[in-house]
Amino acid sequence: MAEQRKEAKPLTGHLIELRQRLLWAIGAMVLGTAACFAFVDEIYGFLVQPLANAMAPGDSQRLIYTGLTEAFFTYIKVAFFAGMFLTFPILLSQVWLFIAPGLYKKERKAFLPFLVATPILFFLGGAVVYFVVLPMAWPFFLSFQSTGAETALPIQLEARVSEYLDLIMTLIFAFGLCFQLPVLLTLMGRAGLITAEGLKKGRKYAVIITFVVAAFLTPPDVISQIMLAVPILGLYEVSILLIRSSSKNVQTPDPA
Repeated sequence: MAEQRKEAKPLTGHLIELRQRLLWAIGAMVLGTAACFAFVDEIYGFLVQPLANAMAPGDSQRLIYTGLTEAFFTYIKVAFFAGMFLTFPILLSQVWLFIAPGLYKKERKAFLPFLVATPILFFLGGAVVYFVVLPMAWPFFLSFQSTGAETALPIQLEARVSEYLDLIMTLIFAFGLCFQLPVLLTLMGRAGLITAEGLKKGRKYAVIITFVVAAFLTPPDVISQIMLAVPILGLYEVSILLIRSSSKNVQTPDPA
């Protein structure tokens, strides 16, 4: 007997369920933000630690704020950022619970690995920023400081706390989203929109597009662009392997 989907709901029923699941996701995000605000000092310390490690004894060893409310609203943004980061899997689970009843069992089994891989790759992208990109980028930028003996006046970093943390959060989200490339391409391959051979032939165009995208998503420096572009190109090659493997696992029907 052919497998049947669950009984279809009217359009209003789907809209009501979608609203409820969005409210659950937003509520989880609000609670996550509130919980993170209770530990905002520790989160702030974690985010600025790469800069602190890169600073030499003669550096300013501080971040400044120039607006009366700047530090407060920066802490709010840090808590909101951390809350979104931690509750991202809840958002994905609500999306899955909304679309899963409309899929066949075979389709649910096919899509579930992608749902699991999405937050893992997102967190992996954030980890690459924190543990690889920042320890290499910050010493390079700090090397442009100078003392009065080298120049007429010393050049010393006086970084604003809001600008620094905005940069960190932008990089983490940019890497997290770009690390979704294997999920996107493999899903497109399963849908028959692209093939592994097509991706191989378009590799040279992918390199150009990747560096253009990296230039828009990262600060205007070559190091950050390369640090984002290289992993994306590696994930592009992984996507080719995944699509090829997926196409081999598809069982072709025997001729009658």
